[in-house]
Amino acid sequence: MKFVDEATIKVFAGKGGNGCLSFRREKYIPKGGPDGGDGGDGGSVILVGADGLNTLIDFRYTRNFKAQSGAQGSSAECTGRGGEDLILPVPIGTTVLDNESGEVLGDITELGQSLKVAQGGFHGLGNTRYKSSKNRAPRQTSPGKDGESREIKLELKVLADVGLLGLPNAGKSTFIRSVSAARPKVADYPFTTLVPNLGVVGMSGEKSFVVADIPGLIEGASEGAGLGIRFLKHLTRTRLLLHLVDIMPYDESTAGENAQVIENELRIFSPTMAEGDRWLVLNKLDLLPDDEVDARCQEVVDYLDWQGPVFKMSGLASEGTKDLCAAIMEYIDDQRQREKADPELEERASERRAQMQAEARLRIEELSVQRFQARKQIQTEADDDDDDDTDVEVVYAE
Repeated sequence: MKFVDEATIKVFAGKGGNGCLSFRREKYIPKGGPDGGDGGDGGSVILVGADGLNTLIDFRYTRNFKAQSGAQGSSAECTGRGGEDLILPVPIGTTVLDNESGEVLGDITELGQSLKVAQGGFHGLGNTRYKSSKNRAPRQTSPGKDGESREIKLELKVLADVGLLGLPNAGKSTFIRSVSAARPKVADYPFTTLVPNLGVVGMSGEKSFVVADIPGLIEGASEGAGLGIRFLKHLTRTRLLLHLVDIMPYDESTAGENAQVIENELRIFSPTMAEGDRWLVLNKLDLLPDDEVDARCQEVVDYLDWQGPVFKMSGLASEGTKDLCAAIMEYIDDQRQREKADPELEERASERRAQMQAEARLRIEELSVQRFQARKQIQTEADDDDDDDTDVEVVYAE
């Protein structure tokens, strides 16, 4: 199934049914009164977090969704049938935005969580509603109200505790295969992951955490190079980032230079994310002689002037991975306990995630505009060249 993490759709709530204008006409009752019933309410459009979905592909080709309208009221004070709500299942981790205003309508982060994105129209009133001591035979009714309609944007961001950063072939997928049951593609030749992968890391005592692997970044990703930076938004929900560095690059670059590339791209993408908790993980130590490991690792730390935690491992040989996972679990448990004890801390963390998502959204939109302008410029230059080819130069003989 194709991985789609963005989709724009239009939703239309149902219209309320009109009220009915009717009077009783019964045998042996000489004076009938009003008996027009109300219409039914229009159906609403509701998004619900569903299990088993990991893509927005269902919304890529079907763009318009309309709920059922309410039925008109009828005589004998019968109320029209209400329109059925339209339930749209979406993956857990979906952010919903109003595409016109950019307002965040909600964030679906739990199974079964619902979010109403378009309210159904209110029913119209029958003439029974307007009878009074002064108006015994009202001919007044009200029409049903139109339901809400809006264009919304769906953004899927995977739910994970830990996110992996690094250049292509830094060993991110190998690390996930080593510590979880996830099986992303790995091989002995250079290539990059194309879609995010999730792995659940089980620890002792029924504890676990989720790791997210995204496609690798390259230099210039913030300007649209390679797969760009659009997948970085999937790390805005994580508590911790692991920066994996290949200690033995296959090309002529150095490990320190490669690590600096990622640091630069991250700061351009989201300053808030760059200021968050991040650990340096030096990978593929099995490729180095034992007496060179410490010196090579120290070179990277000195090059980056790294002040945070540093871990050394080999994902392929599963060396150092247990210590790293144990430290991650301890970190996550500590964060959860602190947030549970201090609600304000959890609120600040939520605000920080919202800020990262806003910065990510802004940067991706800027890139989209730049790409559109570049394509437009190329097309303009191509049209100018075509015009030059068809021009005929006239030379007058003397």
